[in-house]
Amino acid sequence: MGIHEGHRERMKQEFLQGGLAHVSEPRVLELLLFYSRLQGDVNPLAHRLLDTFGSLAGVLDAAPEELRKVPGVGENTVVLLKLIPAISARYLASRTSAEVILSDSATLHALFTPYFFGARNEKSFLACFDSKGKLLGVRPLSEGTPNANEISLRKITTEALALNATVVVLAHNHPSGLATPSQEDLFLTRYIQDSLKPLGITLYDHVILTDDDMVSLRDSRYLTPL
Repeated sequence: MGIHEGHRERMKQEFLQGGLAHVSEPRVLELLLFYSRLQGDVNPLAHRLLDTFGSLAGVLDAAPEELRKVPGVGENTVVLLKLIPAISARYLASRTSAEVILSDSATLHALFTPYFFGARNEKSFLACFDSKGKLLGVRPLSEGTPNANEISLRKITTEALALNATVVVLAHNHPSGLATPSQEDLFLTRYIQDSLKPLGITLYDHVILTDDDMVSLRDSRYLTPL
C-alpha cells in the first residue's frame, strides 16, 4: 500500500470514528474527492477548489461549468460535488415530511426549507393536505431564473387533484435574500385562492423563503381571510 493509499485509509477511519466536527474544510473536501479521484494525492485539488470558490459551500454551490474550469476537475468530480447538496436536500425533505400536520407557519418553514436547500434559481413547490391537515405530499411546480419564476395555476390544480387534496400551501423562494412579497406575488396569491375555491380546494398559505427567513402571507394578512 502506497503513501496516498495509507493516508486515505487513515482519513476514512478518522471520519467514521469522529465525524467532521473538528476537520478542516480542505480535509473535508479531500475526503470527498477520494471518491472521484480513485488514486493519487487530491490535497492540491482540494486547495485549488477552495482558493477558486472561497469555501466548502462555495465549491458545492458552484455551477458545473465553473467547476470544469478548475484544472484537475473531471466529470466524475463535477457530478460528485453537485450530488452532495442534492442528496442533502432530498434527505432533509424525507425526514421533515414524515407525519407532518398543518398547524402554523413554523411547521411550514420546517417543511419547505429542505426543498430550497442550495437553490440559486427561483423555484416553487406545492404542499397538499387532507381535510384534517395531514400532509399528502409535496410536489415541484416550476424553476426559473435567479430573479423570476412562472407559477402555473393549471399545474397547481393538477397536482392538488391528483392527491385528492382539500388544502394546499404554495411556496417559492427569493434567492436575492429578501423574503418580502412583490405585487406580483400578492396578485398571484389572490388569483390562485379564488380559482381553487370552486374546486373545493383551500389555499391555506403562500410562503416565501430565503436562506434564513420566511414570510407567510397568511400571517402577514396579505392572504384573503378564509
